[in-house]
Amino acid sequence: MIIASPLVRIRDLVKTFGEGETATRVLKGVDLDLQAAEFVALLGPSGSGKSTLMSIIGTLMRPTSGELSMLGRSLIGMAEDELTEFRNSYLGFVFQAHHLLPDFTAEENVCFPAAGRAGFERAADRARAASLLERVGLADRRAYRATQLSGGQKQRVALARALMNKPQLVLADEPTGNLDRESSDQVLHLLREMNKELRTTFLITTHDEGVAAFCDRRIHILDGKVAETAGAAP
Repeated sequence: MIIASPLVRIRDLVKTFGEGETATRVLKGVDLDLQAAEFVALLGPSGSGKSTLMSIIGTLMRPTSGELSMLGRSLIGMAEDELTEFRNSYLGFVFQAHHLLPDFTAEENVCFPAAGRAGFERAADRARAASLLERVGLADRRAYRATQLSGGQKQRVALARALMNKPQLVLADEPTGNLDRESSDQVLHLLREMNKELRTTFLITTHDEGVAAFCDRRIHILDGKVAETAGAAP
C-alpha cells in the first residue's frame, strides 16, 4: 500500500521567546502531520502554545529549531520574500475578528489576496470573488462595505477571501468565536462544505467542543507539546 506524503510535516518543533534567564520555551518539541483534505481541530488552554504553532505553520513566525515542511518543501531557512510568495500561493487565513478592510466592499475584500499578489486587480479576480461570494450566500452583498455587514456575513466574506487564491491549507483561528449560535453553525457548515468540495485542508483552533466534534480529528496541545489526538486522517 502506498502512503501519501503529508501536506504538512512537523518534527521536534521548538519556539523560545527571549534569551537567558528570561527565556520562555512555548513549544517544546512538537511532532505533527496534516494530510490533504483533512478537517482538524486544534485545542488547548490559553498559554498552551496553539496560537504560536498556528503562526509558525502559517509562516508568520519562525521557529527556534525543528523541521517544518509543506508540499514536500522545507520552510525552514526560506528567505522572507520566498515565504511571502509561498504564503500567498498555498495558505489562507480566517481570523476570529475577520480583519476585513472597513472601507472596502465585500467583493474588494475578497479580491484583496489576488490583487496583492499580482499588484493590481484583474477582471478574472473580480469574477472569482463574485463566484465565491455567491457560494457563501452573499451574492446580494457584493457591493456592501464591510461596515454594512453583520458579524456572520463578515465571517463568510473572510472565508471567501481565504479561498481566493485556491490555497492548499486554511488556518482558521477561532472563526466562530464572536458569532451567535446560528451564525456559528452557518460558518462551520460552509467551512466543511469547502473542505469536501475543494479538498482544502482546514486547521481550526477552538475552545468550543461542539466545533471540535464537527471535525475529523482533534489535536490537543498542552504545555507546548501534542498531548493527545483523536480521530484519524482520511
